[in-house]
Formats: sequence, structure tokens, C-alpha cells
Amino acid sequence: MQYIMTFVWSFLLVAMLNYVAGSIVEAPFDFMTGVIVSIVMAVVVLIITAIIPDEAPADV
Repeated sequence: MQYIMTFVWSFLLVAMLNYVAGSIVEAPFDFMTGVIVSIVMAVVVLIITAIIPDEAPADV
């Protein structure tokens, strides 16, 4: 479920960014570019979460 929700949020945020940035520079909206970038973004987020340790640091 974690992987699905990561992709869903990545897709929504990248699609919104793609639409707004495209509107600002008057570029046409390309749906497939948003899908590809959101897949890459989701993979990067999942890699980062796998690298960061879950436990809290020990008190010094």
C-alpha cells in the first residue's frame, strides 16, 4: 500500500506542477511527461526512504 500511495501522491503533485508551470510559460499540457516524471519521482522517494534508518539515534 505504501508503494501505491507514493505513486498516487507523486502523480498528483507532478501533474499539478506540470499544469501550473506549463500555464505560466504558455506551453501545452503533456500528460505523458507528467506520468514519466511522477514514476521517476516515486522511485527516488522510495529509494530515499529505504536509505534513511528507522530507529532514533542513541542519546550521547
